[in-house]
Amino acid sequence: MKACVLQTPAAIETNPLEYADVATPQPKRGQVMVRVHACGVCRTDLHVIEGELPPRKSPVIPGHQVVGVIEKRGERAQRFAMGARVGIAWLHQTDGTCEYCRRGAENLCDRPTFTGYSVDGGYAEFIVAPENFVYAIPEGFAGEQAAPLLCAGIIGFRSLRLSGIKAGGCLGFYGFGAAAHVAIQVARHWGVEVYASTRDARHQKLALELGAVWAGGTFDEAPKKLEAAIVFAPAGEIVPAALKALKKGGVLVLGGIHMSPIPSFNYDLLYQERVIRSVANNTRKDGEDFLRVAAEIPIRTRVQSFPLREANRALNALKNDAIPGAAVLRVSE
Repeated sequence: MKACVLQTPAAIETNPLEYADVATPQPKRGQVMVRVHACGVCRTDLHVIEGELPPRKSPVIPGHQVVGVIEKRGERAQRFAMGARVGIAWLHQTDGTCEYCRRGAENLCDRPTFTGYSVDGGYAEFIVAPENFVYAIPEGFAGEQAAPLLCAGIIGFRSLRLSGIKAGGCLGFYGFGAAAHVAIQVARHWGVEVYASTRDARHQKLALELGAVWAGGTFDEAPKKLEAAIVFAPAGEIVPAALKALKKGGVLVLGGIHMSPIPSFNYDLLYQERVIRSVANNTRKDGEDFLRVAAEIPIRTRVQSFPLREANRALNALKNDAIPGAAVLRVSE
């Protein structure tokens, strides 16, 4: 099969992904093989490719926002029919036995594997995954539109939940890329006012089109104090500014898997029971709940598509904030 393979982490400007022929994976017991139609391009892929996340597998095929159809089933894999339309997300598998899995917090599993990081991902014509960690894709979403739901969407949804925001509340978004452009649609559906802080004028425009009541620069002061804020950008220097924007008792959620160092700040920014919390991965319930809400709204993703062989170009565009919405790789029809 054709795939984009990372041999050694390197700056994306050096175009380190190799478009090559590799062996087609075969499903083992309890696994399914999926023919990939589309795969979303995520900032986490960039962190893997550039080595900001320590390598877990080398070489590795990145990609963890996969939409396709069941092509083959391994022994005892019966959950999905042949040809069923499915999605594969970041959380590839958990051990199911550690203290976190036992208490329903599988996103914190001690021995997890991750799609496109510790196992091969979706920048390829085929992928295998445990059937119990595969999602049914709701009707009404074309493959390229569905792909960003599987990480950007799910993580944005978990971030919203952890923020504790309620109808009528004021919520800030810092960074307005793939995750934020989906999360704002959920927030507006819940009756939440959204204030978007992002450095790119195109992203500010998209935020306003999607219902933000205000959009400004990353460090511009919103016209209202916020009950909660979510930092989607991987920039630690945003944290003090976001804390300053919160009301007393406000919650700041850090939505990324990697972030540059957070600078020191005065305690009075955190005082008055303000809270900072991170988001780690997702549970399968997060994914199932989100996909149900996404179909109810229904969410409409804004995507820019690239052929699989141009994955390096897509990632370079992502790094330079040149993608309004989400980037998606077209793999097969």
